[in-house]
Amino acid sequence: MKTTIILSALFLVAAHVLAQHTSADNEKIIRAYFGGWEKKDWNQVAAQLTNDFTFTSPAPDDHISTDQFKAKCWVQAEHIGRFEFVRIMSKGNEAMALMQVVTKDGKLLRNIEYFIFYEGKIKSIEVFFGGTGAGFPTNAK
Repeated sequence: MKTTIILSALFLVAAHVLAQHTSADNEKIIRAYFGGWEKKDWNQVAAQLTNDFTFTSPAPDDHISTDQFKAKCWVQAEHIGRFEFVRIMSKGNEAMALMQVVTKDGKLLRNIEYFIFYEGKIKSIEVFFGGTGAGFPTNAK
C-alpha cells in the first residue's frame, strides 16, 4: 500500500513538472540550440538534444541519429553568420521556428524547423527548406 501511495505521489510530481514546461522554455531551448551553431560550439548544440534525438530534412535525411547529424550537417556551421527568427510558435511539447539563415558571405536562406521536445530537450527536428530553394549554406543551388 505504501509503495502504491509513494509511486502515485511521484507520478503526480512528475506530471506537474512536465506540465510546467512552457512555450517560453521551448523558445529558450531553440535559441540556445541555434546559438551553438552561431558560436560554432557543438557542445552547446548537443546539450539541447535528447540521447535519442533524430533529424529529418529534404537533403535527404530521414530520422538520422545525433552522430549522423553531426557528421553530415555540422560542416554547415562554418558558413553560418547568424539566424534571424521571424517567428517561433510553440504549444506543449511542439514548436515551429520560421527563420532566415544569413551566411558569412551574405547568402540568405529561409527555413522552417519543426521541433518535438522531451523532458526539456529537443527530441527531434524536421527541417523544411524555403525561400530561394538554396536550403543550406553549402548547397550548390
